Amino acid sequence: MMDDTDRAIINALQGGFPISETPFVEAGRALGLSEDALISRIAALRQSGVLSRFGPLYNADRFGGHNTLVAMAVPEDRFDQVAAAVNAFPEVAHNYQRDHHFNMWFVLAADSRARVERVLTEVQAVTGLPVHDMPKLTEFHIGLKFEA
Repeated sequence: MMDDTDRAIINALQGGFPISETPFVEAGRALGLSEDALISRIAALRQSGVLSRFGPLYNADRFGGHNTLVAMAVPEDRFDQVAAAVNAFPEVAHNYQRDHHFNMWFVLAADSRARVERVLTEVQAVTGLPVHDMPKLTEFHIGLKFEA
């Protein structure tokens, strides 16, 4: 169960994280927490599944890489199993369940289009399900944040 401090951490850190030699000290100070307390709470939030990941999001295109949006139609009784298999790929981020025939949507970012294609082939092999690749043509920044 989250408390008010956990909510404050989630709300504050969605908007950025200090880039410095001691980022957890700085972020903790802004939240009234010690470095160790902040690290422990983030670890506990990850372990409990409240947070699925904690880390930077990179714009792969600006590093010479490639992004794509992927949709899959996953049988409901296999959804959790397929989600775990898909999420095991380090290139996968933002995996969401939708109320639609294509009920799994995720973003894949890799260092090249060739790597994206290899990961998509591997996802199909591991899951036995087709993937629908929708490469990014235009980027829109919407500043999505979820208030905890």
